[in-house]
Amino acid sequence: MILKSLSLLNYKNFDSKSFVFNDKINCIVGNNGIGKTNVLDAIYHLSFGKSYFNPIAAQNIKHDEGFFVINGDYEKDDKIEKIAISLKRGQKKVIKRNGKIYDKFSEHIGFLPLVIISPADRDLIIEGSDTRRKFIDSVISQSDKNYLNQLISYNKTLAQRNALLKYFALNHTFNADTLEVYNEQLNIFGAQIYEKRKHFLETFIPIFKSRYEAISNGKELVNLVYSSQLEENDLKTLLKTALSKDRALQYTSVGIHKDDLNFNIEEHPIKKFGSQGQQKSFLIALKLAQFDFLKNLSGVNPILLLDDIFDKLDEQRVSQIIKLVDDENFGQLFISDTHADRTEKAVKQVHQSYEIFKL
Repeated sequence: MILKSLSLLNYKNFDSKSFVFNDKINCIVGNNGIGKTNVLDAIYHLSFGKSYFNPIAAQNIKHDEGFFVINGDYEKDDKIEKIAISLKRGQKKVIKRNGKIYDKFSEHIGFLPLVIISPADRDLIIEGSDTRRKFIDSVISQSDKNYLNQLISYNKTLAQRNALLKYFALNHTFNADTLEVYNEQLNIFGAQIYEKRKHFLETFIPIFKSRYEAISNGKELVNLVYSSQLEENDLKTLLKTALSKDRALQYTSVGIHKDDLNFNIEEHPIKKFGSQGQQKSFLIALKLAQFDFLKNLSGVNPILLLDDIFDKLDEQRVSQIIKLVDDENFGQLFISDTHADRTEKAVKQVHQSYEIFKL
């Protein structure tokens, strides 16, 4: 799968900009604040229907403009696929494939597999469990439509149960039968999601460890540890046990929406015991493992975006990463960097065609 061309209209800091890309390596270089990351984010937007960096859709419209449009032409399975995303202020975002509007955004997820590696990934280490759950869900959803639907159904039921708990508290009432309906649904969806997350990580963790070993030259031992309340009991039992607590809190305190993924180095949390370089290597290994996982399932090379990849990494680790992408296992690559000379020196080590775009 190849992104052949990209055009932006009123997207972030761009009024109008077009690119025709190399099939292998594309380097977007320029000073800070000039829009390098915005180009990569537009490519991400075409795959996921949303920005990687700013979830508030209207804030991706250029200042003082009323809309944005992103167009991408892809070559996939020997066909040209035209994807367009547009948003007018005050209206819903529209995603089109070959001129036809998707009924649901979820139908588009997984059609254009993509992996981004960015300094913003550090949120996976420093932020709460919600960020790490979203990572797991994003990877599984790109390859499993049923999982995405189960997740949507679980979150919808969870919101309804929470609204009911608030209603009970405000009106000084309680109806166990009504609550039980939501408990049953949460139990069904929750069990399915838990099993899929567990199964995914059984496959994913060895791939991740292998990637980290290659980046670090085997210097450190790392691990991912899945933590879920459903390890102890089924969700129906957990909900019954937590009923008094939930009524007091007015929200659901147990379930797969509390799952976490612990990041460890030498059996300690990397957040506390990992250097900046080790943390960055950990995150890059995580994303390269995501690439491998998606490729193994789909048989398609995901597009790989490397945003500011050279920041906070020593030359040896950068060299290791460049060597990793120097083979036919990788497809199309996009790199952003502030130093054109540094980028060109790095990509010259790779025996692939490349193009440098100076903004």
